[in-house]
Amino acid sequence: MNYSNLFVCLMGVGTVFVGLVCIIALVSVMSYICTKTDKVMQKRAIPAPAAAPVAVSSSVVTPEMVAAVSAAIAEEMGTSVDAIRIVSMKKL
Repeated sequence: MNYSNLFVCLMGVGTVFVGLVCIIALVSVMSYICTKTDKVMQKRAIPAPAAAPVAVSSSVVTPEMVAAVSAAIAEEMGTSVDAIRIVSMKKL
């Protein structure tokens, strides 16, 4: 059977259009289901207890902070922690 070029183009465009409409419909249905499920889950959710505040002075740089920063710098530079020297450090 010999089909004309116009028929082939229209069938291709029609197939793509129908496929896109199906995808839009599926996404809309899934969005509706997720919003309804999320509302039900929020009603059942138990609030987590608040974490206890850590008592750290805002102007003090602790040795743990210096160790963490120096380890991160050494990792980024690809060297050992012994190879870097931190002269001063201020907490902002």
